[in-house]
Amino acid sequence: MQQRMLGRTGLSVSVIGFGAAPLGNEYGDLDPRDGQRAVHTAIEEGINFFDTSPYYGRTLSEERLGEALLGRRERVVLSTKCGRYDRAKFDFSAARVTASLDESLARLRTDYVDILLAHDIEFGSVEQVLHETIPAMRKLQKQGKARWIGISGLPIRLLATVAVAGQVDVVLSYCHYNLMIRDLNELLVPSLEKNQIGLINASPLHMGMLTHAGPPPWHPAAPEIKEAARRVVSLCAERGLNPAVLGLNFALQNKYISSTLVGISHPAQVKENLEALTFKADPELLDAIEETIAPVKGRSWPSGRPENNL
Repeated sequence: MQQRMLGRTGLSVSVIGFGAAPLGNEYGDLDPRDGQRAVHTAIEEGINFFDTSPYYGRTLSEERLGEALLGRRERVVLSTKCGRYDRAKFDFSAARVTASLDESLARLRTDYVDILLAHDIEFGSVEQVLHETIPAMRKLQKQGKARWIGISGLPIRLLATVAVAGQVDVVLSYCHYNLMIRDLNELLVPSLEKNQIGLINASPLHMGMLTHAGPPPWHPAAPEIKEAARRVVSLCAERGLNPAVLGLNFALQNKYISSTLVGISHPAQVKENLEALTFKADPELLDAIEETIAPVKGRSWPSGRPENNL
């Protein structure tokens, strides 16, 4: 498993990361034993970056991940979040951030996390995030409870602005670098690279759109974006290819991205994702995909407060 350095943190993370949202039943009920075996298999296969949040499964993901990591904690780079606790429940105050990490540490059965991220900052006030949330996270860092801190969210310009102004260590961006969209390279990477801020990419399958199963009913993309993704999946099917493997392989080619997170719930998914490491994409297929997505290429959707989507 290839590893890359994460910005200036000194952390070396696997290029494929374990997204632990499925451990919290975010994509359907999960047999806890399958989830635990998936974690163990991932570690044995060289995946060392694990990302969770108290929001995933409303603390269930952290509970299950903590149990699965017993005896293996020192073998992984562990990331969790603060600030988001339900679909419409956000609290970026210093007091809640401080209490939240203590609660997460108890569930994760550890006394520190390697990375603490403010979760989906577009749902909060930028002023509060900069002048209250991030300083509170820095205090937790000084206490040794979080080795490094950062932010996550969807609006990419917002992430660039807050990352630089707040001098954070890590940014987690999702749905901005995959077969459907690549504006991360133009709107985020230059700022992060200049400031040596680490970058984690999530949702290389555009939150399920680039899979045979298709997007979940709640997916916020416009119908025409979903239809273009469906045609991409069909192009892969015509060639007998798994679009998930192609999609992950594509994301792995971006050398500034340290790790790309993939939701994993079963050991078989670990093996499937590993195929992306050696997959060789057909240039003609990539050209066909470019033509297919051209009318919607680069289009995203709003998230959070309107003023944070400018």
